[in-house]
Amino acid sequence: MDLGLQGKYALVTGGSHGIGLAIASSLAEEGCHIAICSRSRERLFKAENFLKRKGVEVLSFVADVLNTSDIEKTVSGILKKWGTLHILVNNVGGGGRWGNESVEETSDKVWSDVYNKNAGAALQFTRLILPAMRRQKWGRIVTISSICGLEATGRPWYVVAKSAEISLMKSLAVRSELVRDGITFNSIAPGTVMIPNTGWEEKMEEDPKGHRAMLDKQFPLGRMGTPEEIANAVVFVCSQKASFINGSCIAVDGGERKGF
Repeated sequence: MDLGLQGKYALVTGGSHGIGLAIASSLAEEGCHIAICSRSRERLFKAENFLKRKGVEVLSFVADVLNTSDIEKTVSGILKKWGTLHILVNNVGGGGRWGNESVEETSDKVWSDVYNKNAGAALQFTRLILPAMRRQKWGRIVTISSICGLEATGRPWYVVAKSAEISLMKSLAVRSELVRDGITFNSIAPGTVMIPNTGWEEKMEEDPKGHRAMLDKQFPLGRMGTPEEIANAVVFVCSQKASFINGSCIAVDGGERKGF
């Protein structure tokens, strides 16, 4: 299937590892030129070399999205080099394990940092990129939320941030002046994904039988998802084939979520 992405320019925030790198890789395989940003220069270097082997242009930027100036520098650097951007994937986020189980003992800073790293960063990148997309009358903005944003599972500060990302995309999707300029706004809500170096491998090694029992009990498919499975959904939503998908939140969770 020709997804109509050949030659498009895309930014994947937090694109140096995990789900972000899988999305960047899948977009590159469709012929998109890729920009990525991350706090880790080492990860960026490895990711940039990996993506360049797919025969596309690659830009990388060291950026801490809790710093507004880093976001501004990333976007201005992309527009200076390419002049435009067709696809924005707001992937950067996290904080689901920050704080502790006690709401009373978790500081205001955890609440604000988790919100700003997720919904705040998505808002800032989106606002800065929109003018270029409106000028060219085509754009795809996809925000990676979580099934935690669809139901009250997880720590409250993370749930609030992830539900805000979904709300952001939906509220922009109903703005006729934006979508009639050829821009769509959607969110993808992954379930639990096996990403290296995020703690799941250690738990599996510590208690293989217990880990297997947990998978059998909690996940209908008996396993977690992979970054590539999330990326497949994102790439389709970014494509020309998905032109009527707007304002949707698509759960990619193997049936993990209990809600409808």
